[in-house]
Amino acid sequence: MDHLLRLAEIESDEDSDINKEPDDDISLQYQIFPDEVLGSGQFGIVYGGVHRTSGRGVAIKVIDKMRFPTKQEAQLKNEVQILQNIHHPGVVNLEKMFETVERIFVVMEKLKGDMLEMILSSEKGRLSERITKFLIYQILMALKHLHLKCIVHCDLKPENVLLSSDSDFPQVKLCDFGFARIIGEKSFRRSVVGTPAYLAPEVLKNKGYNRSLDMWSVGVIVYVSLSGTFPFNEEEDINDQIQNAAFMYPPNPWKEISTPAIDLISNLLQVKTRKRFTVDKSLSHNWLQDYQTWCDLRRLESEVGTRYLTHQSDDARWELYRKAHNLEPPPPVPQEVEENLMTFDYPLEPTRNSSGIFGRVRL
Repeated sequence: MDHLLRLAEIESDEDSDINKEPDDDISLQYQIFPDEVLGSGQFGIVYGGVHRTSGRGVAIKVIDKMRFPTKQEAQLKNEVQILQNIHHPGVVNLEKMFETVERIFVVMEKLKGDMLEMILSSEKGRLSERITKFLIYQILMALKHLHLKCIVHCDLKPENVLLSSDSDFPQVKLCDFGFARIIGEKSFRRSVVGTPAYLAPEVLKNKGYNRSLDMWSVGVIVYVSLSGTFPFNEEEDINDQIQNAAFMYPPNPWKEISTPAIDLISNLLQVKTRKRFTVDKSLSHNWLQDYQTWCDLRRLESEVGTRYLTHQSDDARWELYRKAHNLEPPPPVPQEVEENLMTFDYPLEPTRNSSGIFGRVRL
């Protein structure tokens, strides 16, 4: 693989139709590290790299066009097209794409790992409720942005939730939009997409699907995060269990997990899509309406410099809640950080009740 850049340079010279400008030669802008394999997927291998001018680390997905059928190449270009139109702190940032005769190079921001690695490496092989709430809330806010743009991810799973750091409370970003579709709120698609273990019943039954497909996947992710196992018996027919919602909550470990957590999962793993929770209903669920979660999210926002998970309308409410329950105040945000904190503007005004994004808080 140490000849990747040399091949890219040769192909750039040969393919004048694709690369008409010197800036379109990836080797002039980025260096690929062939020995630093970050991962592999259905389209190719992801390598570590660096932007030559700034020294910024990047992830570069390299796809051999000769090895993949036209359909998979189309899926990759679908991913690129969608990512080019999404700008959200909770979605992986696409920097640039280069194409030669034989290869496609997709340059993205470099992150530290994924949610699956975090679950598997945890002491108990599962995550605490506090950490799970923190991660799931971020996933839901990224989905909120996607769904407002009529984009359905269609392949949500822990492997596609990337982490920005090795900390216990990292920023998360959704990635891998190869299966993503543009679907209206009441529209349906029928193509088979996604990873079987996280697929909703309507996809398996080929009944058509919409944005509620992603919400089923979130339910599976919550279950897997809290228990370290899938919500079905892997030795039996998975499709039948999913279509019948034949899920179990065995005492080990579910006796240690709160009733509100199980309630949210149950409302997400609904076979009938009209009964399945939406993003907004999930965000307002009492399991996520948690003072500690709010504090954790505010701390993350101050670290990344953008307020995109909470809203100012919640501040006074949570302060009243804190005082009513005699809780410790969150660490103060330095004034210079607060003054420079940007607020993320969502594409449409979200449906909000008088209690803000976090919903109604009982004092």
